Amino acid sequence: MLKNRILDSVVTPDGRELVLYQHGESFAIRVDDDDLMSSRMHGSEESLARLGLAALGAKSSPRVLVGGLGMGFTLRAVLDGLKGKPHAQVVVAELFPAVVSWNRTWLADLAKRPLEDKRVLVEEGDVGRLMKRSPSHFDLILLDVDNGPEAFTLDDNHELYTDAGIAACRRSLRPGGVAAFWSASDDHGFAYRMHKGKFEVEVHRVSARPGGKGGRHVIFLGVAC
Repeated sequence: MLKNRILDSVVTPDGRELVLYQHGESFAIRVDDDDLMSSRMHGSEESLARLGLAALGAKSSPRVLVGGLGMGFTLRAVLDGLKGKPHAQVVVAELFPAVVSWNRTWLADLAKRPLEDKRVLVEEGDVGRLMKRSPSHFDLILLDVDNGPEAFTLDDNHELYTDAGIAACRRSLRPGGVAAFWSASDDHGFAYRMHKGKFEVEVHRVSARPGGKGGRHVIFLGVAC
């Protein structure tokens, strides 16, 4: 039987252990004793990017913010969706420098090295603060932070899903911009808060694994109105 091989670990600001491990050919990131993400389950992350880009429509040089690097699958799907648009800009905000480092080393080939794309700028820091200091800047914001509206890794992540967090997201968008939030599960209260925050909201239930397999995750899609 294959055993988990711990590749690296760091302690989060609130004292939790973030661990990267390998099991056979797959990788996973664990918070304390719970798996946060796995390389075997990235279908919903790719759907996050595809749904957001589809709602945005045709733009020759969009500015995109990806909140949460994860294992690079959302970023790869964004870059593939922006094929033929060399002047597009994609900012990736990742709170943990270790996750950025893992994506340049252990995890680099999983999503075909998206950090090496010249259109990508990595911002190591809190995506909420980045949005607050970037008014009317982005055409598309994709947030795959933590476990969705129920904060899992950091308690501070919960603020992104409050009325204030949604308002900050909307202010960071250009007119007619799009915001999409990934979530492990449905949350009617969050959809209502997005609507109250002046978004036209759609809720999509998408496959967790590529190819339509596995369980379902949820994408909250909002067009600024």
